[in-house]
Amino acid sequence: MKPIRKAVFPVAGLGTRFLPATKTIPKEMLPVVDKPVIQHVVEEARAAGIEHFIFVTGRGKGAIEDHFDHVFELNATLHQRGRDEDLARLKDNTPLPGRTSFTRQQEPLGLGHAVWCARDLVGDEPFAVLLPDMLHEGVTPCLADMIKERAQHGGQVIAAYEVPEHETHRYGILDLHGETQGTPRIHAMIEKPQKGKAPSNFAISGRYILSPEIFDVLEHQQRGAGGEIQLTDAMVTLMNTVPYHAHLFRGRVFDTGHQLGFLTANIAYALKRPDIGEELRAIIKELM
Repeated sequence: MKPIRKAVFPVAGLGTRFLPATKTIPKEMLPVVDKPVIQHVVEEARAAGIEHFIFVTGRGKGAIEDHFDHVFELNATLHQRGRDEDLARLKDNTPLPGRTSFTRQQEPLGLGHAVWCARDLVGDEPFAVLLPDMLHEGVTPCLADMIKERAQHGGQVIAAYEVPEHETHRYGILDLHGETQGTPRIHAMIEKPQKGKAPSNFAISGRYILSPEIFDVLEHQQRGAGGEIQLTDAMVTLMNTVPYHAHLFRGRVFDTGHQLGFLTANIAYALKRPDIGEELRAIIKELM
């Protein structure tokens, strides 16, 4: 079984929900406390042993590429001022040379199309996909646990988390035939089922381990919901030949692509910080 060495980060979205903040700043660069959202997600991938980070970008996303590069002037200034702790933190957040790749998705044709754009960089090996909007806060990194489960069960692994039953119509939902423990087999994936008709309350959480066969399917995938090439549609096509298993993530998931999820993530991550957590807790009580 080939190891999971590469991860794809689809970062070409326009971020219109956060206008005007995202008029000139990529939404993935908005900070959760003092790290850009994309930095949190890349750190999850690094903790899982990912070696090659592939970013599918679009126009106006140059700040992401710059963020994962050395800034010689800044490094020199920090060194001269004796800011060794800040300098070390920046170096820890920067991937090694040759470990990042960037490719363009020239048209906004959906998540499936974005993943397909990375086909030549991924090559003929299994890979991970991490949606940068979705932050996973758990005891262990979500992707690391998924890689362990793939080693046990093989096939594809899709992360999912529990959502309230009255909200299942807003998500892509997994049919697990009633299994809610371990690493259950996925029998179907339903995108935004009608209210009251969802087969479970486990929603896809934006973490995938896929085999390279998905690229052949995406090559000929017809446009689906919203006139876009949907990754879910391609995965459903492969379900007849490749087994899918669910990683049931038991931590908290923050959808930072929405204002409320973004604000909640900032508060949750800040409260865990030993340097500002207690003071923030007091401020929140005062504001309430």
